[in-house]
Amino acid sequence: MTGGTHSMSRLANHTRTLQERNAKALVTFITAGDPNLAITEEAIYLLEEAGADIIELGVPFSDPMADGPTIQLSSERALAAGTTLTGILELVARVRTRSEIPLILMGYLNPIHAYGYDKFCRDAVAAGVDGVLLVDMPPEEAQEMLTPARQQGLDIIFLLTPTSDGTRIATVNNLGSGFIYYVTVTGVTGARSSVSATLKAELGRIRSSVSLPVMAGFGISTPEQVAEVSQLADGVVVGSAIVRLFEQYGGEELKAELRRYVSSLKRGLEGTGTP
Repeated sequence: MTGGTHSMSRLANHTRTLQERNAKALVTFITAGDPNLAITEEAIYLLEEAGADIIELGVPFSDPMADGPTIQLSSERALAAGTTLTGILELVARVRTRSEIPLILMGYLNPIHAYGYDKFCRDAVAAGVDGVLLVDMPPEEAQEMLTPARQQGLDIIFLLTPTSDGTRIATVNNLGSGFIYYVTVTGVTGARSSVSATLKAELGRIRSSVSLPVMAGFGISTPEQVAEVSQLADGVVVGSAIVRLFEQYGGEELKAELRRYVSSLKRGLEGTGTP
């Protein structure tokens, strides 16, 4: 496949630039529409200013079975505010008038299936979406989405977990693009005081057998954890801990807390935080 479209290159160029500088990516997750899309738009600019390299926008869904309570509640707040997939694409198009930060839509297959795969891939790329990560779409069943995504130059990102075998790892590296999201699922949501020894071996095994960058996310919530995991992966994903701020704060206070927290994560990533 050739270089693809401009959309496809935004994410690839960004990760390539980071790798050339030997820098790691800070990937931040927020739920689109929590508490409404206007605040989501402001939050995107703020996250970028505070040091986020890639932003994942959660597409709210009524039955988010793979998510913990924090993100479930956030999804409920977004749905209560009337957030739709069409509204999220319009939001991305507005953001693109001001920012080139890579944007990934993360969620479940159902809303995209309802929208229509071909139409979604066309509209998503036209709006300026760079990639899509659907937690309930295994690569073996992704062809219906992959075909139009490749035609349009939309990256499809797959998940790997500690139980992923060699075959699944190879499939994900083959079919996916953009990056691989590595999530540890065994008792690791929420803040943890340290990173397990097995994680080091796992991430080493995966990174040595794939060509795509590997972003790791699994209840990472402190600058220290970010620093530790960034040694093992190409980037670190922080989700629930950021989403919780939307539950606790609003208005100017929310902005101040988001800025403070994400800046501290970025300092952890760059190894410039206080020990």
